[in-house]
This record gives sequence, C-alpha cells and structure tokens, in this order.
Amino acid sequence: MSSREPVAGPVDVTDARLLLELVANPRATGVELAARLGLSRNTVQARLARWEANGMLASVERRVEPRALGYPLAAFVAVVVDQHRLDSVVAALAEIPEVTEVCGTTGPTDLIARVVAQDADDLYRVAGSILEIRGVERTNMSLIMRSLVGPRTTPLLDRLIQQSGTPRSAPEQD
Repeated sequence: MSSREPVAGPVDVTDARLLLELVANPRATGVELAARLGLSRNTVQARLARWEANGMLASVERRVEPRALGYPLAAFVAVVVDQHRLDSVVAALAEIPEVTEVCGTTGPTDLIARVVAQDADDLYRVAGSILEIRGVERTNMSLIMRSLVGPRTTPLLDRLIQQSGTPRSAPEQD
C-alpha cells in the first residue's frame, strides 16, 4: 500500500477482533465471522465493505509467493535517484515485472525496491534493467537469504485488544 491510498480511520476493538479472526480464517464468510464473534452479519459486512473501499485490506496478490511462480531469489535494491526524475524512475521501476515493491526512504538512498529473480543470471539482468533507467544514479543490492519475520499486523491487533481490556474471544454487542 502506498501512502497516497486512503486507509480507513482508527481501528476499534471490534475491528481488531474481526481482523484477527479474518487472519486466522481468511476464507470465512461474513456469516461465519459474525457467528464466531457474536456480531450481526450486517456489522461484519459493513466493516468488510468499508475496509475494501478504503484500501485498509491488502490485495490477495500479496499472498502469492514469487517462489511458487519460479522466482526463488529475492533482493532489496537501494536506489539513489536524480531528484528531478524521481516520479519517472518510480514509474519505470513499476514496469519491471520482477520489481515487486518500491518504497521511498530517507537516508543515503531514495528508494528501496524488492526484486525477485529466477537465478543469479536473472538477478544480474534485473539489476541491469534498474541501472538503465534514466535518473538512476547508482544502486546497492542485498540478497535476501531468508525471511525471518514476515509482514504481520497480528501483534498490533492483539495489543489494541489487550489495551482495551476486552477479551479477544468474548462476543461484543453491536
């Protein structure tokens, strides 16, 4: 998700409980989620619809592992950019299929791109494609050896529930 996309406002305890249940059971229907949490089906459907509309929930695309598509190598590429060409560099990076994510950063680099590749030769080709983009001044690559802690929000949702004093599994009134 980019910082330009709208995101639903603050998450309340009911949202957190519903999100945790959705994380645990991503294929559950609205009716199943409502029954498990003691909520009305309308409450569940309304919240899910609001989250979808506001971009709060990431796309299913994020769940697809590049390894399963034949891209077992992954790397972070730190990119230093001519500031006058930042937007065009980002647009060009988005055109490279192996670039799976680009983040603007502070510090000695301007962008961090996550890239995937089929093998070392393919990674070399992808790195060359990035360096050929007009406005890219230099890059520095770090191969991802293993993901040790994946993208997650469950600990944040758990903390929100704990801070409210509401048990995670207790049904709430609508």
